[in-house]
Amino acid sequence: MSFLRRRFGGEKQDDSSTDASREQTPDADRAANLRVITAEKLHTLKQGSKRKNGKRKNFWIFALGGLAGVMAAAFFAGSNDMIDLSSLEGVYLDSILDALPQGFLRDAQQLQKQQRDAVNYDSFAVGLHARSQGISAVHPVIMVPGVISTGLESWGTEEESRQYFRKRLWGSWSMMRALVLDKASWKKHIMLDTKTGLDPPGVKLRAAQGFDATDFFITGYWIWNKILENLATIGYDPTNAFTAAYDWRMSYMNYETRDQYYTRLKSHIEIAVRVQKKKAVLLSHSMGSQVLYYFLHWVEAEGYGNGGPGWVEANIDSWINISGCMLGALKGMPAVLSGEMKDTAQLNAFAVYGLEKFLSRHERAEIFRAMPGISSMLPLGGNAVWGDHTGAPDDLPGQNISYGNFMRFARESNSSLTKTNLTVEESFPYLYKNSEQWYKEMVLKSYSHGVAHTAHEVEDNQLIPAKWINPLETRLPLAPSLKIYCFYGIGKPTERAFYYRDDHDPLSKLNVTLDTMINNGGVDHGVVLGEGDGTVNLLSSGYMCAKGWRMKRYNPAGVKIKTYEMPHEPDRFSPRGGPNTGDHVDILGRSSLNDLILRVAGGQGEQIEEFIHSNIREYAEKVKIYEEGEEGERVHVPP
Repeated sequence: MSFLRRRFGGEKQDDSSTDASREQTPDADRAANLRVITAEKLHTLKQGSKRKNGKRKNFWIFALGGLAGVMAAAFFAGSNDMIDLSSLEGVYLDSILDALPQGFLRDAQQLQKQQRDAVNYDSFAVGLHARSQGISAVHPVIMVPGVISTGLESWGTEEESRQYFRKRLWGSWSMMRALVLDKASWKKHIMLDTKTGLDPPGVKLRAAQGFDATDFFITGYWIWNKILENLATIGYDPTNAFTAAYDWRMSYMNYETRDQYYTRLKSHIEIAVRVQKKKAVLLSHSMGSQVLYYFLHWVEAEGYGNGGPGWVEANIDSWINISGCMLGALKGMPAVLSGEMKDTAQLNAFAVYGLEKFLSRHERAEIFRAMPGISSMLPLGGNAVWGDHTGAPDDLPGQNISYGNFMRFARESNSSLTKTNLTVEESFPYLYKNSEQWYKEMVLKSYSHGVAHTAHEVEDNQLIPAKWINPLETRLPLAPSLKIYCFYGIGKPTERAFYYRDDHDPLSKLNVTLDTMINNGGVDHGVVLGEGDGTVNLLSSGYMCAKGWRMKRYNPAGVKIKTYEMPHEPDRFSPRGGPNTGDHVDILGRSSLNDLILRVAGGQGEQIEEFIHSNIREYAEKVKIYEEGEEGERVHVPP
């Protein structure tokens, strides 16, 4: 459907643009150079768009919305007997568009061109400017992507799998087609075996490799593409830049068990360092940051990577942590509990009906649970980080109910499942009670969600693989030359807590569901919104950078940490937010982020100054995790 976007630009637009001051950039004169057009031309184009396209714009958006609604209904109907989806297999949307009035198409194309001209920024502009400033490729670069930017393709040769051979069942239009026309087979391929956590019998899905695995999710929806373009502009190519895609569905230790992922990553880094004669720069995004943190423990541990305590110091110059969910993603809890999150709760009634017909909440929860890697992003740190019934670190003045009340049952005080609200810590037993025994055993075996309060505990945890995802229970490598750069977005409403109720639907196989009827204040369809990047809460992306890694037990070697926050200031005409977005995924195309990445890769990261715009420092001081005193007592870390 990329041609549909090209014709109409029909992706949802964010009208929440601001004229407030942009963030401080590393070079104050650089921001203007990142735009292709002048401010005067931008103003003229916007005014022209408003004058010429008032009624026409409303008409074609309404008409296109109607067309999209019909298509969505067909897409989500799934098993609905009234719609024979197999008959759509040979239908091309181009033929549908050709049937529309030519005047309608011309108006749509003209409006899209004006919007594109108004906000388009050259993908190579950041790299060209950096090159003009003398920045060139210095360190080899290894990129560790997140979930959405890692395609999974079928390599199975059994009869049922042959039709999908070398086709992506995650991250392509082949995935969408399989979902619509062959849902049962798609589910069988995408879900792991619940006993082994590996491939089900007769099924073989593997992470697609190379730059093609990460630059686009589906045709036209870029992920790492803009970063790759700008890296190439200063001298990077496949000889000094690599991607390390992984099968994110598996638990972290199974990456090595099945695919030897960490062994391969270690070899990539060592070869790159030996050839380039420079230490490597590692880039990670979202879940990739947790994977990389796990790798930094695995690679040095005896009996695993066997690199020894000096491996990171010898091979890694810098780690660029982009939108890392270092303390998990709160939305992971409702995903595995009831197959829901903000994205589904906000759908209108028609869309919910279609989605339920296509993939029910029970099916979605079933799929998420059968992907153990997803559960690595359940929130870490318990009540110490996320608060209790009396308060939370990020509670706002005048707030009626504390964020510490993570799962709320406001409308059903006599719920058959719980009679009180639940904190993050209390939500884990609740999750286990409402899920299968194999799922509980898998989570408890693979991951740990606590806090180590002493250096002795931390050192003991260095030997326990289940602890390696948790920066509150383990430490950074003993690498005093290592530099960590935390770049993440802020200012976009993000899931912070949830309203739940008993599920009384006799056809449902779940016990609970989001209470989507609750809408007031900061609550949207039962989802309580807080500060973050739209996906990862601020405490998760910012706490370790602002304070946690400044505690001696978590960073005994004194690894240097710099934080650079990026306020979400989207351009109203850009479907992806433009060069100043702070969205969790779209930030990868942000101009200032690309500029910072090029500086680090080009050996000039030391020039980057911290930029903290949010209240993360104040929130971090209220987190109930303290530094050890000289005699073992817990005292607050000084600011």
